[in-house]
Amino acid sequence: MTLREKIALFPHSPGVYRYYDSNGEIIYVGKAKDLHKRVAQYFVDPSRLTVKTAVMVSRIADAQYAVVDSEADALLLENNLIKQYKPKYNILLKDSKTYPWICITGEEYPRVMLTRRVVRDGSRYFGPYSSVGHAYALLDFFNKTYPLRNCRKKISASGVLRKGERPCLNFHIGKCRGCCVGAISVKEYNDNIEEIIGLLKGGGKQMIEHYRNLMTQAAGELRFEDAALYKEKMDALEGHYSKSVITGADDSNCDVFGLVIEGSQAFGSFLRVVGGSVISSLNLGFKLRIEEEPGDILDMFIEEMRTKMGGLAKEIIIPFPASQDNPAFHIPAKGYKLSLLALATKNARRMQIDSLSKQEHTNPEEFHLQVMEQLRDALGMKVLPQHIECFDNSNIQGTNPVSACVVFKGGVPSKKDYRHFLVKTVVGANDYATMKEVVNRRYSRVLAEGGQLPQLIVIDGGKGQLAYAWEALSELGLTDKLTVVGLAERLEEVIRVGDPYPLFIDRNSQALKLLQHVRDEAHRFGITHHRDRRSKAQIASALRAIKGVGEKTEQRLLLRFGSVSRIATASVADIAPITGEPLARKILASLQN
Repeated sequence: MTLREKIALFPHSPGVYRYYDSNGEIIYVGKAKDLHKRVAQYFVDPSRLTVKTAVMVSRIADAQYAVVDSEADALLLENNLIKQYKPKYNILLKDSKTYPWICITGEEYPRVMLTRRVVRDGSRYFGPYSSVGHAYALLDFFNKTYPLRNCRKKISASGVLRKGERPCLNFHIGKCRGCCVGAISVKEYNDNIEEIIGLLKGGGKQMIEHYRNLMTQAAGELRFEDAALYKEKMDALEGHYSKSVITGADDSNCDVFGLVIEGSQAFGSFLRVVGGSVISSLNLGFKLRIEEEPGDILDMFIEEMRTKMGGLAKEIIIPFPASQDNPAFHIPAKGYKLSLLALATKNARRMQIDSLSKQEHTNPEEFHLQVMEQLRDALGMKVLPQHIECFDNSNIQGTNPVSACVVFKGGVPSKKDYRHFLVKTVVGANDYATMKEVVNRRYSRVLAEGGQLPQLIVIDGGKGQLAYAWEALSELGLTDKLTVVGLAERLEEVIRVGDPYPLFIDRNSQALKLLQHVRDEAHRFGITHHRDRRSKAQIASALRAIKGVGEKTEQRLLLRFGSVSRIATASVADIAPITGEPLARKILASLQN
């Protein structure tokens, strides 16, 4: 039975399918609402597949499936199989960290500590925390507010210190209430532990209100020392939550998923909200082996967090529809939950920027590839902008007009391909006509010599410069062979031909930074050349303005003295061997006035 015949027998049921290569290795695992329809999509019309997916399909030698009762079961089975077999073409979870948890031990006098291992020993675990700094800040707050023990001694209510032992320094300096000497009862100590558990579960508002009521009651009963103690704890809680925890306007309990997908990578940020406060967050990165649907990536992110967190909230905030249906999913349109989603998305975007910055130093080729993929997607290009050229005009009040063309290949400058253009047909400061002339000359020569055309042309300027560049490309019949955009410097907006609205690319995006780098390099290259020509023109005019000094005399003087300033400080006797004494006197008189 051929592969197509086998796939034709797949049932119209939810389930998980597996693709095998010729060596019998699983290369891809996927889930489907309808196995038959989903798998058939890979083989009905190969021309509709993306390049990466087509490569995977060409390596499929066999396909198997497993039927399940629901989409949720399919997602769970898919996730388990991916983790077990790690197929070559499935999404790869890039995050391999062991995140810290806050552990409350199961002892009679519990300790509160940080750990990266979750052990079934009767202890209680809260987290995980993506920031170890935030976890330590919580521990520091607990230790200051609730003097707890941090020693490893086995202490119980019946048996305290053995004979000859003494309490540690923490007891003497007030950082521990002295469990080991019976200075605090098990009940009083565990009341503090319960308050800490309440705070870790997101009960900060309730705890603040509880202490406010106790303070008011103690003050009314003239127990001012107790009232001061309650106020101190209330102030400490308010101070901590104003700095460390995002507190909302309501008492919502939900989990929030922010997701950013760029090229072959995805970045997700998870927020857990309890009682309207964000109590923990986690960021994860995913490597996309083939082009996955956004809903499928979101499904995997949600399932990964379900595993890490031991379950999810009854309300799940997501940025766009997931592939699976779940009544708990909610896409907010306004209000506090929309702001939570924006925060999660901002965290995911921040992780993306940090990831690309690290790649720039660790793997430059992969970094530049990611940036070019970002730029391709941002501009809606069909091909990767491996070869980019940018044009910039330079003139001051119409003098010495020049244009510069810089070339980037693979996301980096290719300086050997840079070109200068002296404007030939345009008179005066006509930036538009200059752009048309230069673009026409550049690509007329490329076509005549059989050179390589760029995938992207960037014009330093607005709609006017872009329109004239487009006109030049149209006359050469190149408009359907490449993409051309203008980059306006004032607002860093991308101008496209025929589009009345500018395209704004995220200012933190590496794609925009690449465009800015290309534009700035063209500007630098053009200004440098223009400055050199202007200097030469000024030198020439200073000497040529003297009657009797021609081009050859000027060249001989500059060759001998090196600059006009040195000629001006020379003596008649120094200049006379080149020009004769009468002209030497005239030159000095002119330059020294």
